[in-house]
Amino acid sequence: MKKIVSVLILAIVLFTANSCSKHDEEEIVDCFGDSLFIQLKHSVDAADSKKINYSIEYNGSRTLSDVKWTFGDGTTGTGTSVSHTYAAAGTFEVKADVTTKEGNATCTSSPKKSITVN
Repeated sequence: MKKIVSVLILAIVLFTANSCSKHDEEEIVDCFGDSLFIQLKHSVDAADSKKINYSIEYNGSRTLSDVKWTFGDGTTGTGTSVSHTYAAAGTFEVKADVTTKEGNATCTSSPKKSITVN
């Protein structure tokens, strides 16, 4: 019986020591909460109705590190602000894969927006 109690106490001590380490606390990242600070914006170019200007607005506390765009017509782009000219009118689903960073931890959120091009 003493051996079983000793093994259980040792297991509890090891579990507690590993589950409460500082390393684990540093790795916990609230990616969902961070996504609430990201907005996908767009505007139609004044000179060309098929040219759409896109941008990402981020108001969170992390660092915005990367934005990869999918324009819904088979083409892609990168950057926080981009312009894209569509070949034809239509409705397109635009997606931005937005990566934020804090230390070694990163989060990627993918806001989408339906765009109608005339």
